[in-house]
Amino acid sequence: MSLSAENLIAIRRQLHQIPEIGMEEFETQALLLKIIQAMPQTYLQIQTWKTAILVHVQGSQSRYTIGYRTDIDGLPVTEETGLPFSSQHPGKMHACGHDIHMTVALGILSYFAEHQPMTNLVFIFQPAEENASGGKQLYEAGALDEWLPDEIYAFHDNPQLPAGVIGCRQGTLFAGTCEIHAKFIGKSGHAAFPQNANDMVVAGSTFVTQIQTIVSRNLDPIQAGVVTLGHFNAGTVGNVIAGTAQIDGTIRALTQEINLKIQQRVRTIARSIAAGFECQLDLDLHQGGYYPVENDLQTTKSFISYMENAPGVVYQETRPAMTGEDFGFLLSKIPGTMFWLGVESPYSLHSEHLAPNEGAIIKGVTAMIGFLKRRQNEIKSK
Repeated sequence: MSLSAENLIAIRRQLHQIPEIGMEEFETQALLLKIIQAMPQTYLQIQTWKTAILVHVQGSQSRYTIGYRTDIDGLPVTEETGLPFSSQHPGKMHACGHDIHMTVALGILSYFAEHQPMTNLVFIFQPAEENASGGKQLYEAGALDEWLPDEIYAFHDNPQLPAGVIGCRQGTLFAGTCEIHAKFIGKSGHAAFPQNANDMVVAGSTFVTQIQTIVSRNLDPIQAGVVTLGHFNAGTVGNVIAGTAQIDGTIRALTQEINLKIQQRVRTIARSIAAGFECQLDLDLHQGGYYPVENDLQTTKSFISYMENAPGVVYQETRPAMTGEDFGFLLSKIPGTMFWLGVESPYSLHSEHLAPNEGAIIKGVTAMIGFLKRRQNEIKSK
């Protein structure tokens, strides 16, 4: 019997209590496997890769495969919701709603475990979305090779949308991100004798101010990009010239082209400052698998068409967001669509107070079961 709304809420609360950091989701994996293995196994095949789980649902017409991905990791956040099912792992929390993501995936899977689909389905329970580009790791390790989807879908919960509302758009949904880690290495010395030192507070400050010109002077004004430097560490006391400066930040851009352009400008500026101040530079620009989430034209057209017209579904077109998501890497390899599921909370993603509205779970499950059934009919008629 497919999981009911009450079953799903109970599962979500179990998952919420055991958040784990990326690539350490051992307890989460064990619970997920227990739930999946309790479903009818007639059409199912299960594989694992590290802490990931892949579930293949055999279709009655197996020439085509549709993928559905959910992330399973938590965040290093101390929960302050006061809920009776709060995190039992100190300093860790499902503050990004991945417990909601997993529960919806289980609800969809439980339906198709009992009702054989026409196409193959592959459910991907992916680790390390938050911290280690788990989707990229999974793909590059070849874990998907045997059951590589022809198209793929995923969602992210959205506290700003009413519970159960489906949000989507053609084109870019989430920005691509890139970490900036810059260290300028000069020579410390006495504050009274600057000629005998090489001041990295000045070099680092120059880098900070010059970086601000990238978006305002190097990008087309109608193209979106953000460069934020959120950490600057240099020196020890006021009368000693700092010999090093460590600066860390992030790049956000709605296309990979713009992200790469910003990265190149950061490199050019950093190297020019190092040359000008005659200091050493240690620069690391790390993008990993956090590409822009760019929805495919055809799959997204089909998705939006269904959600706009399906009984009981409330659809809303959403604007691009500068948040990052490693599903962008999978979309760079496999055509597909990512969407929002409203969970109606006054608190933002990553907040220690985030408490999603659990009424969204069954609405998300029902909407995706309906869409996947319709999508299979479209593929059959091709």
